[in-house]
Amino acid sequence: MGADLRLEELDMNANDLGEIDEPAFSRLAERHRRELHVHCYRMLGSFQDAEDAVQETFLRAWRRRETFEGRSTFRAWLYRIATNACLDLLARRRPEPATGGEVRWLQPYPDRLLDELTADDADEPEAVAVARETIELAYLVAVQHLAPRPRAVLILRDVLGWPAKDVAELLGDSVNSVNSALQRARAGMREHLPAERQDWTGAEDDTSTRDLVRRFADASVATDIDAIAAMLRDDVRCSMPPTPGLYVGRDAVVNDWREDGFEEMTGLRAVPTAVNRQPALAFYHWRDPERAYLPLTLDVLRVSGGAITEIVTFHADQFPRLGLPERLPADDTSSPA
Repeated sequence: MGADLRLEELDMNANDLGEIDEPAFSRLAERHRRELHVHCYRMLGSFQDAEDAVQETFLRAWRRRETFEGRSTFRAWLYRIATNACLDLLARRRPEPATGGEVRWLQPYPDRLLDELTADDADEPEAVAVARETIELAYLVAVQHLAPRPRAVLILRDVLGWPAKDVAELLGDSVNSVNSALQRARAGMREHLPAERQDWTGAEDDTSTRDLVRRFADASVATDIDAIAAMLRDDVRCSMPPTPGLYVGRDAVVNDWREDGFEEMTGLRAVPTAVNRQPALAFYHWRDPERAYLPLTLDVLRVSGGAITEIVTFHADQFPRLGLPERLPADDTSSPA
């Protein structure tokens, strides 16, 4: 069934929603779990915080089910609740937006879960909601630099395509206030988004990008910093949330790697994957006690003009939700494709 499924299509009306039992309500709400999770993830920048927000959304929806009047779709009603749940969470946990290009709470979103929303008709609202340009890490980082309410306005208007009057009703603001917030949010996005973002050609089916990712993996396994440096753009950016520190420029990035002793590392393996519609490499490190390669880090790459323009490195604690193996055996022959 389509994403804008109305209750009457289930032989229900607004009054019925207040009368159904919890299992039936859960089945109705669960249809929208993934798209709501992506919405909350975009608002919050954290996969785990998005999980919490969706759980809170379903709890609030169940408790307030009698307030559903049928004037909008059930899906839109859930989005309203989810957006407010995110705003409440932001007020409690992160009263200030990100600054300086860093988002220390940033977490990756596996493509295999995004694919759940794009398996059907590409014109469905769920598919539009996970278009690459609004789910890649550069967009997520820029969004997190906005104050919470302008952030909500931007996502509801520019990503989900809500009319200004609906956004105003959700936020309890006037249409003029919403339009003003949208203009400020768009200006903030232009300030924080990479200049070449619209020209990014990092799709998995792009041959040149796949070749660049393969060469980056090979050079990383060989700890050949000079070879890696040759693939980086002059103004490359590198970060490792939640560890503080944003390195900008090839020299700064390379110097940091050398100071960390990267060239002395041995026993690395790389497994290709994809998150946030970007190519990524999961690195494993050989450990003698376990006689296996264990998770080390995940590098998510942004590619533009045939060069790597950004590397966001995540810790090994992200591997399980990405569906990556917990270890590679000694005889594993996997290599980047």
